[in-house]
Amino acid sequence: MPRSQTSYRPPTRFSVMPPVIKNLLILNGLLFFAQFVASSTLSSSSLLATVLNHLALYAPGAPEQGAVVVSTQLGTVPGFWPWQLVSYSFLHGSMGHLFFNMFALWMFGVQIENRWGSQRFGTFYFACVVGAALTHLAFVPAAQTLSTSQGLASVAVPTVGASGGVYGILLAFGMMFPNQPIYLWFLFPIKAKWLVIGFGALELYSAVTGTNAGVANFAHLGGMVVGFLLIQYWRGKLPVTPDRVMRW
Repeated sequence: MPRSQTSYRPPTRFSVMPPVIKNLLILNGLLFFAQFVASSTLSSSSLLATVLNHLALYAPGAPEQGAVVVSTQLGTVPGFWPWQLVSYSFLHGSMGHLFFNMFALWMFGVQIENRWGSQRFGTFYFACVVGAALTHLAFVPAAQTLSTSQGLASVAVPTVGASGGVYGILLAFGMMFPNQPIYLWFLFPIKAKWLVIGFGALELYSAVTGTNAGVANFAHLGGMVVGFLLIQYWRGKLPVTPDRVMRW
């Protein structure tokens, strides 16, 4: 059988703002603006606030009271819903959180989406997002102890952010372009493969020791692991192989 029928062939046109990344940037920006509006001008019980709270990721079995997305006060949380495995990735805790995730998505994702094509890139990104959410739910307790005005309380804490998908993209970049230099703080060059290994080791250490409270380290690791397995599947490196093998 000719190779063209068994191997994946990437597109040849290059774009600095390919479709999936462009739409992810827009959607994340719009949802963050909605968070800002809901938290600054509306009641935490408004329809917009209720919808946004239902988009954050809450663990099954979590307490009914906990932190909500659009208020600094504790409130009644919506609990777990299946769509949260994806929708949590469109919400962010701060402007800095949004900026660094979106900048990393664009910086590392542009070459990958151009190389793979938008359909494969989108599948990969959201597989990492879902894998990150499931890993977080598997390893992080459903309730966390927080200090309140009434003392310590066991409450539900939502998970938000695109970091799980971004870490999967970072891993893919390191696998595809291992020797490409990345400039930390725009000054210090480091090869992509060492950057990925360093981030992975740091996340594993933080997850095991709990030294980086408030950060979903297990979600980041889950995004990287799922991304690695999916790439290995597409490349025909697993016992189960796809119809078309991806090569680069």
